[in-house]
Amino acid sequence: MADTTIELSAEEKAVITALEKLNVISLNNVVKYMEEVYGISAAPVAMAGGGGGDGGAAGAAEEKSTYNIELAEAGGQKIAVIKVVREITGLALGDAKAAVDGAPKVIKENVPKAEAEEMKKKLEEAGAKVNLK
Repeated sequence: MADTTIELSAEEKAVITALEKLNVISLNNVVKYMEEVYGISAAPVAMAGGGGGDGGAAGAAEEKSTYNIELAEAGGQKIAVIKVVREITGLALGDAKAAVDGAPKVIKENVPKAEAEEMKKKLEEAGAKVNLK
């Protein structure tokens, strides 16, 4: 959108000028009114896929590109799990042990999908139960 120039009519410019003069509370009221009356939303829209129908939560889960890795349970091989947690997170031994002992706990956030699946596989191979959120 940075490369395109949008030309506004005199009426559109007048609306923009009026909006610029509003304080934050008044502008918020205008936005709420437009959402309510016209059924529009000021929320950002994900532009992935080309869908836009009633995907709901299932559609949002499919489009997710980053995940939080939650250690649900350490399992029977706690030492092996601690080693993998240290490898994944770079935590010191004591911190990794505390993370494993504190399960369920998110041990890594905003990880790309492929990397998250690889980390999950390593943790599960060590005996842990893992959830990707």
